[in-house]
Amino acid sequence: MSGASIIKRCEDMGLRMTEQRRVIARVLEDAHHDHPDVEGLHARAAAVDNRISLATVYRTVKLFEEAGILVKNEFGDGRARYESADRDHHDHLIDLATGEVIEFLDPEIEALQEKIATKLGFELKGHRLELYGVRKKD
Repeated sequence: MSGASIIKRCEDMGLRMTEQRRVIARVLEDAHHDHPDVEGLHARAAAVDNRISLATVYRTVKLFEEAGILVKNEFGDGRARYESADRDHHDHLIDLATGEVIEFLDPEIEALQEKIATKLGFELKGHRLELYGVRKKD
């Protein structure tokens, strides 16, 4: 993870950080590899503070997303999943059987995307790559 914490970025933007928002932000910080959905975030946050409602998590995630603190990912399973917008670039491989999201970075894929953009007359400013599959049987 790069840069400042979610809480620090929220404070720097002038967002009011209630204790419940701080708990949700810490849960998000701790979940940097499993891309939780709102229900998953709620379960983790409620384990820390059982006064945190699902509605509070929805509102907080929406606020953080609108502020550019979080990125929403939709991997075709009907659930929006979230990760910090301040992460280093990476791509995703989604296991269709389990819903597991595997992060990866491959220099050859990155170079190929740059080459394709250049060949088509573009300067690449960003991209998202999502691969979907099932584990092979041995």
